[in-house]
Amino acid sequence: MATNTHREFKNRLYAQFARVGKALGSPHRLEVLELLAQGERTVDSLARELDASIANVSQHLQALRRAALVETRKQGQFVHYRLADPVISDLCRVLRMVCERRLAELDRLVHDHFGERDAAEPVSMPELLKRSRSADVVILDTRPEREYEAGHIAGAISVPVADLRRRLKALPKDKDYVAYCRGPYCVYADQAVEFLRARGRRARRMLDGFPEWRAAGLPVESGIPVRAAAQRRSS
Repeated sequence: MATNTHREFKNRLYAQFARVGKALGSPHRLEVLELLAQGERTVDSLARELDASIANVSQHLQALRRAALVETRKQGQFVHYRLADPVISDLCRVLRMVCERRLAELDRLVHDHFGERDAAEPVSMPELLKRSRSADVVILDTRPEREYEAGHIAGAISVPVADLRRRLKALPKDKDYVAYCRGPYCVYADQAVEFLRARGRRARRMLDGFPEWRAAGLPVESGIPVRAAAQRRSS
């Protein structure tokens, strides 16, 4: 094989890799991918979440689509976006891990925002898997309901943070609660734990989020289980 031919191949090869790297080179696009890891979303929904204009979010989605990172489906007048492949969620997680290990500024940023989170005794995924078999443990999915329906930890019940106050009476004081949300930097589980502890419940948060649980091959469900629907009606 001629040296020049091989050099040309390598240049073109890494240019393809760089397409994905370029698509990831935006804070908004990284957040969009993290949100789509929870389930598919419309442009309007993403714009509200990011507090950005629909036009701006659409541009980011098109950049991700050109890099083959997202796909679409149309339902009526709405276009729904989703990750093109589950491995894309793994890519975002690896990127986060590299930043956690190498960027001291990230550690300071997280500490300044969350404070001493370890005081809440976070639960690891293996520990939660073991404890989930106990009738005394209730797993709370604190994400928005649409994300719960798209996929959740098997056996978890949907109690979005915004609904906690209204549904508190349906959460007995003699149970142990483990709350989880979108990932390690999502605030929903922290807020739920703080709320429940202030009202006499034993509560902890899971160390990671639903995408990490699913990526680990641990039991998941989708839709609204019959038991969860019954609990929702009673509350």
